This record gives sequence, C-alpha cells and structure tokens, in this order.
Amino acid sequence: MEKTLVLLKPDAIQRNLIGEIISRFERVGLKMVAMKFLIPTKKQARTHYETNPNLPKEILDRLEEFLSSSPIVAMVLEGNKAIPIVRKLVGSTEPLKSDVGTIRGDFTVDSYDLADGDERAVKNLVHASSSEGDAEKEMAIWFKSEELCKYDIVRDSILYKKR
Repeated sequence: MEKTLVLLKPDAIQRNLIGEIISRFERVGLKMVAMKFLIPTKKQARTHYETNPNLPKEILDRLEEFLSSSPIVAMVLEGNKAIPIVRKLVGSTEPLKSDVGTIRGDFTVDSYDLADGDERAVKNLVHASSSEGDAEKEMAIWFKSEELCKYDIVRDSILYKKR
C-alpha cells in the first residue's frame, strides 16, 4: 500500500471545505492513517516547499507566506496507487486547467496570472505529493513515524488479500 501526504491549505480551511474535500478521498477508498490541524510555522512551510528544487525564490517566499498564514489540515492517506489517485482527484496545480469533477476544478477559479498580478501564491486549496520520494520527504516534515496509525478496515478485507 502506498502512502501520500495531503495538505488542505489555508484557503480550503477559510472556505469551510475540510469535510467536502476529505470525503472525496474517503469515497474512492483511501484510508486516513494520520491527520493534524495546525498553523504551520514559516520554517515548516519553507522546509516543505524546499523539497522542490525547481521553485524560484520569489515563488518559494509566496508559498511560505501563504501556507503559514492560517490553519491547515495535514494528512497521510494510504491505498493502492494512493499518489496518482489523489493527484487525479485534486486536479492540475493551475486551477483553471483543472477538470470539472476535481477538487480544484470544482472549488476554485484562481490562476497563476491572477496570483502573479497580486504578488501572492496561487490559492489552489490542496497540496498533494507528486511521487513516492516526495511523499516520504514531505510526510517526515509534518508527522513523526509513530503518528501514522496502522489498522485494518472492512474495505481492506474485501479489496485486498491479507498480507
């Protein structure tokens, strides 16, 4: 089973979309193995985004400021192919390119152009790890290994052979 990190960003919290977004992950059969509600420090936010070496400093600064501006929900989801499933549900990082039916496509109309014009981070509701390597690095920023719960749910016995 694959694990992935998901962050519900300040705009998701401020718009009261926590339950709506989490329910989309649950409906596809992903299992919640960790969750926290917190206000990130600027250092946590910077460390999180520094895992992407391709971000220009200006964008990194904007992301740090935005992520630490309000509470977030950090969670680890587990399931077969969890990373690509979550990314499919979330939609494109650029909200205007997200398909209807995705979280970003259904709940935001922000864009890179608008964010750049306002000199701020794009408000796209959710962060989702892009690869297994990124997921491992990112999970370690937000969770201690002992905070990840190991448990079975009925779905596991129906979908997967006991290992």
